[in-house]
Amino acid sequence: MATVRNLKIKTSTCKRILKELHSYEKEVEREAAKTADMKEKGADPYDLKQQENVLAESRMMVPDCRKRLEGALEDLKGTLVELEETEEKQGPEFEEARNIIADVEKLFESSEV
Repeated sequence: MATVRNLKIKTSTCKRILKELHSYEKEVEREAAKTADMKEKGADPYDLKQQENVLAESRMMVPDCRKRLEGALEDLKGTLVELEETEEKQGPEFEEARNIIADVEKLFESSEV
């Protein structure tokens, strides 16, 4: 049984994971720049290898985060549909959920191109 409380929770989950995804993407950019800088300066091979491992770990987190976001998005959509069938469809919670769904779908569309 979906409730407005569940909708709020699932909306917050999507927001959090979306924020994590952006954070990981920024981290990958930052670590890639650091790795390139280390290569340019001719850093110690051990240090360079460690930095490449850090970069690889950061890159692995992006697809994992996207997969979690896809799952959270589906949960949110399901809850929203269920609530729209049973209750009134107005309120700040519903509007916020619709906005998050639109933001996440726009992100997925732009990254597929």
